[in-house]
Amino acid sequence: MGASQLTKRERSRLREPPNSDALLMWYDRHAREMPWRVGPAQRRDGQQPDPYRIWLSEVMLQQTTVAAVKAYFLHFTSRWPTITALAAAKDEDVMGAWAGLGYYARARNLLKCARAVVTDHDGIFPTSREALLSLPGVGPYTASAIASIAFDQPETVVDGNVERVMARLYDIHTPLPTAKLELTRQATGLTPRKRPGDYAQAVMDLGATLCTPRSPACGICPWQTPCVARSNGTQAELPKKIPKKPKPTRYGIAYIARRTDGAYLLERRPDKGLLGGMLGWPGSEWRSDWIDAPTDRCPIATDWTALANEAHHTFTHFHLRLMVKTALLPLDCQPACGHFVLAADFRPSVLPTVMRKAFDLAQTSQEDFPLPAKPLPYSIE
Repeated sequence: MGASQLTKRERSRLREPPNSDALLMWYDRHAREMPWRVGPAQRRDGQQPDPYRIWLSEVMLQQTTVAAVKAYFLHFTSRWPTITALAAAKDEDVMGAWAGLGYYARARNLLKCARAVVTDHDGIFPTSREALLSLPGVGPYTASAIASIAFDQPETVVDGNVERVMARLYDIHTPLPTAKLELTRQATGLTPRKRPGDYAQAVMDLGATLCTPRSPACGICPWQTPCVARSNGTQAELPKKIPKKPKPTRYGIAYIARRTDGAYLLERRPDKGLLGGMLGWPGSEWRSDWIDAPTDRCPIATDWTALANEAHHTFTHFHLRLMVKTALLPLDCQPACGHFVLAADFRPSVLPTVMRKAFDLAQTSQEDFPLPAKPLPYSIE
């Protein structure tokens, strides 16, 4: 029987199986440079990864891109260069430094974890996946990543990039998230005992640079020969995903008040819940429809001006539309909630992105809210 008469399944059985050596050789030449990474050449010179930097980068990278994280990582490690320094930091300083990166529960857990490492482990990260899982905010993926990359433990690290590589490498058409266990099983089978940390980073680099969601560069991939999807011409279809439900829209009101001496009325949100522990503007609950209720958590009875434009923002599970109302308050006012922050102490950069969007609208719409010296960066939270 000629090769052209073989079925896809028979051809896949004859194909050379993938191995970690080919990928590690590619990684040794093409590893991305990152501020938290100890590259192959540095490892050969005896430099070891810093568990603190690996942990911090992995927490920051959850649901976020490398490009978005780099500046935050450099700022954090400059300000708090060790786990001990971070554990001793003030909550509000860390939350302020995190502002704009999104998913603020990560920042709260960051502090809890740092303090647990210092208090319970003498400032030294545990080396095993099981012990790492006992730390606050450290889940299965993060524990595997730290154990593998920081301590060279043969743990399997599976993120979105790795799932895509495995789905194509083995031509797996089961849609995500149903396919997660199957893809993890294949990834586990490829994880070597030698250089597992470099291998974990190599697979993620492969997915980020060559085996990309669109137009994968199969012609220069180190695993092009054993890749079943490439052989079958299905790589562009994978990984398949169960369609997501449309995101609902919620509505609310943000009250931005400035006192005649320039102080702003702010409140700190409860520790639990969305934007927990962050500074923000007093406001209404976020509802599923428009209900303009001026007394709904309105901080003070006064003449509020509703702006013509809304602040729009997208969270993981819903879209938000905020009506922005502004007011200028007298010095002797007594608001029902919140506290005043003097103009000299107020930094828009410590606000979460949605609150900065509301502030930006107020600045551009009202003379009482002058424009900042620099534009405010926005990101999806």
